[in-house]
Amino acid sequence: MQARIYFGRRTITREAISAARSGNCWSNSSSYDILNGIHAWHGLNNVIDAEGYRANVGIIIINNRGKVFWAKRIRQRSWQFPQGGVDNNESILAAMYRELYEEVGLKPLDVEVLAATRPWLKYRLPSHMVRRAEITCIGQKQKWFLLRLISPESAICFNNTNDPEFDGWRWVDYWYPLSQVIPFKRHVYRRALEYFFPTVKPPKS
Repeated sequence: MQARIYFGRRTITREAISAARSGNCWSNSSSYDILNGIHAWHGLNNVIDAEGYRANVGIIIINNRGKVFWAKRIRQRSWQFPQGGVDNNESILAAMYRELYEEVGLKPLDVEVLAATRPWLKYRLPSHMVRRAEITCIGQKQKWFLLRLISPESAICFNNTNDPEFDGWRWVDYWYPLSQVIPFKRHVYRRALEYFFPTVKPPKS
């Protein structure tokens, strides 16, 4: 299926188009082909690399109207996309599906994988959030996934763990998160959204 590009209020950037054409993300393919490519990301032995970045996955879920899933942190006023760390010897794909279930309650059959970024997208933590230890983590390096929800919204559930990440959610316009996410994550959100933009279907009229 050929992806169409929707020109909304935001003009699509050259980076977004070149990303899709140059292989910076898997898209415009079947879910089978995308997953085959992602399976090449084997389990990691060291989840914190030599530079101090912890391996992490980020998840953008869209619906059939082109809206994105936006979740509220539990007992906080901040909102974000689902994300989480990769465990030792865990593959990137396994980490994504685990975080998807733990944070949002969705299983593999509830979603369709549309695309995934090839490069690591990195952000540094503010200095007051860095915990000094034998191996210090200074930030996150993330692989991002674009998923489409294919099950009813009732499948979304925040009670699958004893320590839920979120306590609320809503559908928002595609670019809305850029104006709302915490500033030190904003450049990563922008890159992920731009990478995936050519893959997202236009809203139905």
